[in-house]
Amino acid sequence: MTGDFLLRRLLATLPLLLGISVLLYGILHLSPGGPLDFYADNPNITPAALEQMRVAFGLDRPVWEQYLRWVWAFLQGNWGISFRTGEPVLAVIAERLPATLMLSGLAFVLSLAIAIPVGVLAATRRYSRLDTAVTVLSFSGISVPVFWVGLMAQLVFAIWLRWLPAGGYETIGDGSFADRLAHLAMPVAILSFATVAGWSRYVRASLIEVMAQDYIRTARAKGRTRGGAIRWHALRNAMLPVVTVVTLDFVHVVSGAVITETIFSWPGIGRLFVEAMDGRDYPVLMGLMMISSLTLVLANLVADLLYALIDPRIRGA
Repeated sequence: MTGDFLLRRLLATLPLLLGISVLLYGILHLSPGGPLDFYADNPNITPAALEQMRVAFGLDRPVWEQYLRWVWAFLQGNWGISFRTGEPVLAVIAERLPATLMLSGLAFVLSLAIAIPVGVLAATRRYSRLDTAVTVLSFSGISVPVFWVGLMAQLVFAIWLRWLPAGGYETIGDGSFADRLAHLAMPVAILSFATVAGWSRYVRASLIEVMAQDYIRTARAKGRTRGGAIRWHALRNAMLPVVTVVTLDFVHVVSGAVITETIFSWPGIGRLFVEAMDGRDYPVLMGLMMISSLTLVLANLVADLLYALIDPRIRGA
């Protein structure tokens, strides 16, 4: 049954991704200007040269033909050539992907390790000072813009205290483990701050709701301690809605944190997206958005599978 479910969901993703690609491609070509506007401002490039570039990039063809050619090449692993650098799109993305996986992956793991215990403590000590403090910090993390927190962190820790570098991937000429760790500290902390704030609220709310159910009172009546009832009965069921939120947020591990990477000059694909958008680099933008879309679709599939693993009722066991 699980195998049939997985196969059906995988087959359903194909028309979904095709529809997403049509929508994204159409939006990019309906946007003002065009990819060659990046070169039009250069006085050394003549109109004849611009026309040659238009023909070379296939921009002189109808949009539907450009899309079909792009889809066929995309399926063969040829994601096009960057208009800005002239490099293959896959090579451009592959160069930036490790930095994003390092940054967002560490932030994801750290957020998960903090948010679940904090949410559980807040739920089990409801209306206590700890719960109030967690609530205040959570709402602060949700409400305060990420870019402002990042800039304030740079001001305090990089400029005033001089404890950490203001940005970048590594110090030129160094590149040691300690140096990389110092450059990671602030962006990872900023990403985790906002994520922990949201996740801990979900854990708290879900656990409070589950603890009010009859089967928890039954477990207590049969001799389970409060901690045992939470650990063996409440927590597992409380994780169901949290799984959806956490799994969908996993998209940022691959797609990159655009604002954070830009603030801290982190050479990931989030910053690449901003650069490609500024330069109207359509092939790179399409590649990045298709990666994000594919990751989001697969994240939904993983969330459904995790639901079935956590709750046997869902898989019919």
